[in-house]
Amino acid sequence: MSLPARVRRDGLLEKRSGGLLQLWKKKRCVLTDEGLRLRGCEGPAAARAKSPCAAWSCSASRAKELPFERMLTVDCVEYKRGLVYFTVVMAGGREIDFRCPQDGTAWNAEIALALVRYKNLQAVRTGRKRRLSGAHLHDDDEP
Repeated sequence: MSLPARVRRDGLLEKRSGGLLQLWKKKRCVLTDEGLRLRGCEGPAAARAKSPCAAWSCSASRAKELPFERMLTVDCVEYKRGLVYFTVVMAGGREIDFRCPQDGTAWNAEIALALVRYKNLQAVRTGRKRRLSGAHLHDDDEP
């Protein structure tokens, strides 16, 4: 049984759709130690509500996972009219555009830090495996 990943941040982001019109769609996002989970949001009440997180109902069945193991970088940060625009680059060259309010710690910084933390942890694990397998090989060489 695997333990649930630690939630680093939970809130709303806007993702640019891949369709012809490339509209911005609100997504409920959960940043964990393993990646970013996106859920579609529905509900016109959010437009009138002061707290969009509480007003938007998010569908768990339509969750999209962006795991750090397939994520390459967080790119193209631009600040315009109180919003931060950024791109998440996935393995294979797929680019996913997001935007969020500029207030507080921006999502792009949190995602980038969590990605670096994940990649560093993977490098440490790989180094340990190599060191252990190298030590095992040297023990076999002894008469």
